[in-house]
Amino acid sequence: MNESELHTLLLAPLATHQDLTLQQQLFQRIKQAILAGTLSAGTRLPATRQLATDLQVSRNTVTAVWAQLQAEGFLISDRQGSYISPIAQLPLPLGAETSNGDVVLSPRVNALRSSHRVFGQEMALRPGVPSLAHFPLAQWRRALNRVMQNSPQQLLGYGDPLGEYSLREALAQHLAMARGVRCSPEQIVITEGAQQALTLCVSLLSQRGDIGWVEEPGYRGAKAAMQLGDMQIEPIPVDEQGLAPQSCDWQRCPPRLIYTTPTHQYPTGVVMSAPRRLALLAAAQQHQTWIIEDDYDSDFRYSGEPIAAMQGMLQPSPVIYVGSFSKTLFPALRIGFMVLPSQLLPLLRPALHELLRGGNRPEQQALALFIRNGDFSRHLSKMRRLYRQRQACLREALQQTFGAHVSLLGGECGMHLVLSLPDRQQDGKLIDRLNACGYAPGALSGFYLGEEKQQGLVLGYGNTSTSQIMVGVAHIAQYLSM
Repeated sequence: MNESELHTLLLAPLATHQDLTLQQQLFQRIKQAILAGTLSAGTRLPATRQLATDLQVSRNTVTAVWAQLQAEGFLISDRQGSYISPIAQLPLPLGAETSNGDVVLSPRVNALRSSHRVFGQEMALRPGVPSLAHFPLAQWRRALNRVMQNSPQQLLGYGDPLGEYSLREALAQHLAMARGVRCSPEQIVITEGAQQALTLCVSLLSQRGDIGWVEEPGYRGAKAAMQLGDMQIEPIPVDEQGLAPQSCDWQRCPPRLIYTTPTHQYPTGVVMSAPRRLALLAAAQQHQTWIIEDDYDSDFRYSGEPIAAMQGMLQPSPVIYVGSFSKTLFPALRIGFMVLPSQLLPLLRPALHELLRGGNRPEQQALALFIRNGDFSRHLSKMRRLYRQRQACLREALQQTFGAHVSLLGGECGMHLVLSLPDRQQDGKLIDRLNACGYAPGALSGFYLGEEKQQGLVLGYGNTSTSQIMVGVAHIAQYLSM
């Protein structure tokens, strides 16, 4: 840059009515010129007194800019003056076009890409979202206020890496009564949602190349956790009794980890039978395999008594029991948990202490209080009644629209139904159309890993009113007839 160009750059007027001060404007001007290569290394800048006079600003303004540039390493000053520091030529930003037009990414990125999923807004018929309008905010606010009134300063620091003991204690009591889980508070690890629990299970209990079994069709989050751990994923079919491994599967691809949702299979809704559970437990012990039991939606069962967790059927158990409060309370809470087998706890505790920091302490203690004072149980009871009504509305609307023999999966538990579609009907294209008018069901085909995929819609009714259900079913019928 010659002297004329330098003069033009530095003496361009500074705006007096901007959000940035004069000092900030001058600093950004010079810094960006250096980063862009306009001001090259070795360029001598004018004296602060002269530049201040030319710009009609105080000398302190220019001196402060020079000092900041020098502190950040952009400027070198000595008795002879101030010069631009030698600086490397910056490459193109990550993601910009390169010479071959490619951006190098981990192979995991492509494996983790999902289709037909819309995030960032709450849309009707989305599976896995509870009724946010019916959450008891007043009771929750009261629990948070009580926690913060008692010991606010103590809760601002790091807590137990495994989570607040008061929550683990309350949770152990609740799981024993409601789910038949047998554990002590020490076996519970509080996580940031169930997904973090799955990721921890994979990272702590498997090595690269180990085999992980998942349900086919099954939860995408479990597959994502295994893909991030570089595991070899084997889809195991699900039948009317749940996960259905054959004896040859144990010989052909013995797993290190098995992910299953035995109480309410996601997305088909089937329940794993007692004989199937016992056989899976026995085989897991024989092959030194760990079972990850995700107790998905088990709190919302609408017929008969609740089905107890598989974890409590055998002690000591090869089961890591995983759950969260995203469906029972609200997703933004981001509190999940895992119950470690007693034999694993002393082995994993040192690693967990390195990996975890204890989470949001006030919210964990508020949740413990929320459980102990009965607000949690009362909320679950209220939601069971609401979801039962909404499911009946959805079922009736589907039957009236498509006929009494419409093919539906699930319904005994949870917050969704699956509408099976003919193979010729591509559920992905149907969902794109539904997204455009404010509905976000899941594509059943997206829950499969293999080539054979059943077409269908996973219709969530948890956060969808009866009026939205009726209109949504009408949209589905309209697009299916096109």
